Amino acid sequence: MSIDINTAVALIGAGIAIAGGGIGTGLAQGGIGSAGIGLIAEKPDQLGLALLFLVIPETILIFGFVIAILILLATGII
Repeated sequence: MSIDINTAVALIGAGIAIAGGGIGTGLAQGGIGSAGIGLIAEKPDQLGLALLFLVIPETILIFGFVIAILILLATGII
């Protein structure tokens, strides 16, 4: 199977979009998670707020996934 350079660059770009989103989400959730645990330890009634703040960075990964899908659709790979 032979892949031309445009397809290869599109595949690398889609991979970078997913990997960058995953790394960014992981870094953000690490700090937010530790702060959320401290908040819950002091004020257990704030569990919902801590979970909300923990879920917000997931949108970064979702945006990366959407960008990767758009790249693959634009090049005709999928």
